[in-house]
Amino acid sequence: MKITIYCDGSCSGNPGNGGYCAILKSEKFPPKTVNGYDPETTNNRMEIMAALAGLKALKYPCEVEIISDSQYLVNTMSKNWKRKVNMDLWQELDDIAKIHTITWTWVKRNSLPELEQCDRIAKEQSKTVSLAA
Repeated sequence: MKITIYCDGSCSGNPGNGGYCAILKSEKFPPKTVNGYDPETTNNRMEIMAALAGLKALKYPCEVEIISDSQYLVNTMSKNWKRKVNMDLWQELDDIAKIHTITWTWVKRNSLPELEQCDRIAKEQSKTVSLAA
């Protein structure tokens, strides 16, 4: 089955309060949104977490297109950019990515309605951290 995962991360300050969101879409199921937050993080970690959350929501191996406005995420996974930081998340992403057939697609920021929605939810999640602190 083909799944499209739209993902985005946000951080208020860098480091600071962060949030992430992934929206999963397929022809067979209604859209699913997964999101979360971290009280002390960076924007790049939240971008990786968004992709991880989307992939973790899949119940079995799929053909996946991950769409993100993060060149850091897309190019590290598809063009073998060097990994100097966030090694814990890169390892986890590598491990879960092996299960699926993934195409990584970069698009301009908020160029798709789904990414605008992800951006809004990720920003809301980063504010949730502020309220909880």
